[in-house]
Amino acid sequence: MGISCKNLSNYGYKVVLVCRLLLPNQISQHVLPLRFFSGNLNRKPLLPIDCFSIAYGKPQVCAYTSPAAQLFDTLPQRRVQNFKNAKGHEIFELVNMVKERPDILSASQLHGLVLKVGMLAHLPTITTLLFIYSRTKNLSSSLTLFAEIINKDVVTWNAIMTACIENKSFEFAVKFFAEMVNEGRQFDSATLVIVISALSNMRDLRKGLVVHCLIISGCLYNGHPEKSLLYFKQMANLEKSADSVGLSCAITASACLDQFGCGQAIHGWGIKLEYEESCHLSVENSLISLYSQCEDIEAAEYIFNKMDYKDIITWNSMISGFALNGKISDAFDAFHEMQFIRTLEPDSVTLLSIISLVAEFMLLGEGKAIHGFTIRREMGAELSVMNALMDMYFNCKRAKDAEHLFLNMSKKDLVSWNTIISGYSQNGRCREAQSLLKKFHSGNSKCSLSTLLGILHTCDSPNSIQFGKLIHSWEVKLGFVHNIILVNSLMYMYISCGDLVASFKLLEEIAYTADVDSWNTVISGCTQNGHFWEALNAFKLMRLKSNIIHDTITLVNIIPACGNLELTCEGKSIHALALKTSAGQDIRVQNALVTMYGKLSDVESARSVFELCFYHNLCSWNCMISALAQNKNSKEAIEFFRLLEFEPDEITMAAILSACRQLGIIRHGKQIHAHLIRSGFYKNAFVSAALVDMYSSCGRLDIARQVFQSSAERSIAAWNSMISAYGFHSNGQKAIDIFHEMIDSGLAPSKVTFINLLTACSHTGLVDQGFWYYNRILDEFGVQPCTEHHVCVVDMLGRSGRLHEAYNFIKELPSPVDPGIWGALLSACNYHGDLQLGEKVANILFLLEPENVGYHLALSNIYVATGSWKEAGELRDIFHIKGLKKSAAYSTIDVGSS
Repeated sequence: MGISCKNLSNYGYKVVLVCRLLLPNQISQHVLPLRFFSGNLNRKPLLPIDCFSIAYGKPQVCAYTSPAAQLFDTLPQRRVQNFKNAKGHEIFELVNMVKERPDILSASQLHGLVLKVGMLAHLPTITTLLFIYSRTKNLSSSLTLFAEIINKDVVTWNAIMTACIENKSFEFAVKFFAEMVNEGRQFDSATLVIVISALSNMRDLRKGLVVHCLIISGCLYNGHPEKSLLYFKQMANLEKSADSVGLSCAITASACLDQFGCGQAIHGWGIKLEYEESCHLSVENSLISLYSQCEDIEAAEYIFNKMDYKDIITWNSMISGFALNGKISDAFDAFHEMQFIRTLEPDSVTLLSIISLVAEFMLLGEGKAIHGFTIRREMGAELSVMNALMDMYFNCKRAKDAEHLFLNMSKKDLVSWNTIISGYSQNGRCREAQSLLKKFHSGNSKCSLSTLLGILHTCDSPNSIQFGKLIHSWEVKLGFVHNIILVNSLMYMYISCGDLVASFKLLEEIAYTADVDSWNTVISGCTQNGHFWEALNAFKLMRLKSNIIHDTITLVNIIPACGNLELTCEGKSIHALALKTSAGQDIRVQNALVTMYGKLSDVESARSVFELCFYHNLCSWNCMISALAQNKNSKEAIEFFRLLEFEPDEITMAAILSACRQLGIIRHGKQIHAHLIRSGFYKNAFVSAALVDMYSSCGRLDIARQVFQSSAERSIAAWNSMISAYGFHSNGQKAIDIFHEMIDSGLAPSKVTFINLLTACSHTGLVDQGFWYYNRILDEFGVQPCTEHHVCVVDMLGRSGRLHEAYNFIKELPSPVDPGIWGALLSACNYHGDLQLGEKVANILFLLEPENVGYHLALSNIYVATGSWKEAGELRDIFHIKGLKKSAAYSTIDVGSS
């Protein structure tokens, strides 16, 4: 044992422990004789390098300038495996110590120890031993040891190639790399560094270019298309030829980066190199994808039709291209044609392309046919296909079918759960979505960003704020706190739930990293939830940020806020701001401006914006018709409808029915009703509500009732219209009955519901009932009372002669009080001839709105009714001195059939 341990004694005390593992006679048996390795360089040749298509000759004599020296010490190593043997750790440490000062005798002794304790399968130990042999200039032992390793990993392959380079056997290093590629083994960036070092010493530029292409493809498939394209450009600048792999990778990288011009240039180079005329499928498949993505589907189809041979990737690329460019029938035709090719079978990628197209265009019939196809072809085990089918059913509003599919899936992954949770959320089944998330979380701790984004859509009211806060806490726990997309969704959730403080606090926390999308989230959330002042304040804060520039989405969301607040000056300022940038030419911004000017009662400006548009879409016409109808320009709205350049939709019909309601022209309304029946639009809840309004205003309550009762789906708008109809026809009790029917159906009343109900009570003298509902509007029904409700109460009290109660009611309201509320009381004073209270109210209104003609006329009428001619004359003089004019009133009559 003294002889066996003599060479190892320099490595420290641990060698004693290791040597005790073996008896003296066992050591000599396991020290391998050097002749065991003799002649191994002439062993059976390695696998041929098919990927190079090159025949290897004799080794070249060259100067050894290897940048790969010491590579194994500096390259990333594998994670150390666990030791099955109790003494494995000591042996591994000893191997590493010997590696620092290797000699052949110590290496042989270590080899024996490793064999004795059965550590030949321990890759870190055996790989290091391989490298020790190499550093003792005994490459033959390294090669033999490498051949004995059964489960080689990338570090083992890198080690043997580095050993070859350190021993100046560069061809062997390249042959090992070829063997690695031919066996389909994965390699990393370290592998490429090693093989490039070998080729550099061999001065083999041709093979170096091949490895360069492998670097290009490696960058692409590892998510770095910009590097892939950069390497390709460098190779092109050196005027070196590229193979089909390099060309296809560079074309794909161009498509990934949206550099379509670069991709076309590479296509031109490929034609010059005659790759197009050759059957290089990878290049042609990449070109089909490139031209499909740059919306030149004709070019993609030309390449496809010219190809003599097409594989499954070719067909999938073409089908995806048709789908991407909205050519639905062509995509289905290609899919149908593909099924008649005997050598090809549609795979999961084919089906995913078709299913996504079906989902986007909500083609339920075709979707069911594809579902049947997957069953016939026994592709039900393909999780990606089943998940896509679920998503398709949700998109087609068939939640039950999607649920059935989910429950019958033998296997479910995270995507399956995300799909059904998001699908329930998008189909308004919020409780089911939240319940499923809880079930998923209880059985699985994993969660993705998609899971959280999908469930946040269900938190859209104050009732769901607590669940939203739980999701927020979960997001923090899972480490998504810095994900800007999720933070934006959380801000929108808090706004939708009415907690603006929490939303703005989140915005403040990400102030340094917030982008324009973050600000747009807050602005759009405030606008869509009626917080218009907060939207404007957020917009002002955004403009103070020097690094944030507004975009089209910002303007589309801030313009409606100005319209709803009736802020003419601010609205025109934002219009001017839009015109200073290209966003002013965006059709969405122009449509928003038309709507805004309509709400500001500035029809001329709305018409001017509409006429200055370079082109119009259906939304443009709808906005203009609605603006005219809202401002009592009903005849002009009907004329615009007659000039409509598009097929009208539900919004168009609802707007034009509003114009007919204002004019009281029932024959026009009946014609539109007939068109709605033919087109199927009458099933739309908002259209049926507009029909109820139109018939009620035209005096046909009976038809209005029939439309309401025959509605397949009664929205809150339809119920509101019916309550208003009964109130308009002085049937307040029936309006109250309809209100309770709506509550019993499960619908929650809205602000408009109570406006219509209180108006019905006012017109029919049901004051006590009206007060009962007003007092419960917030506590029982969760609706915040607003100016319109206060006007209804004052009008209700005023009509019944309870003027002083109405006055006291107004005085108890939180200030400032809207002038419209005082105006309702002044009208009641005029009706009942109460001069004393009328003067008091009028003086308040003169201070609030001195230029309002109506208030002066109302007080003048009170003076005349009470015989105060002197005061009436003085008020008339003031009226004329100020130059105030009353708009001329008019009446219309429809001469024609009813």
